[in-house]
Amino acid sequence: MFVIVLTYHKSLEEVDKHLSAHVEFLKTQYAKGVFLASGRKNPRNGGVILALAADKAEIEAIIALDPFYIHDVATYEIIEFTPSMTSPELAFLANR
Repeated sequence: MFVIVLTYHKSLEEVDKHLSAHVEFLKTQYAKGVFLASGRKNPRNGGVILALAADKAEIEAIIALDPFYIHDVATYEIIEFTPSMTSPELAFLANR
């Protein structure tokens, strides 16, 4: 499992130019079952994505398709972790 932390390094005006395309990218990854949750950071200086993938290389390949990456709007930190405890609603994520 992965946490992907995006941090904008361009103005919000530049971010907003690519926001619709970024949302479509997110929807595609949700449809494929890769992304589980996502949203803006507060304050609005980036975002966070929770993802399931086989390995970091797969996540890196997916990120390369993100319009925010393509247009150099954000930097990406990829954190891999194995959830050892979950709420009952998220039990399917344990030890993945």
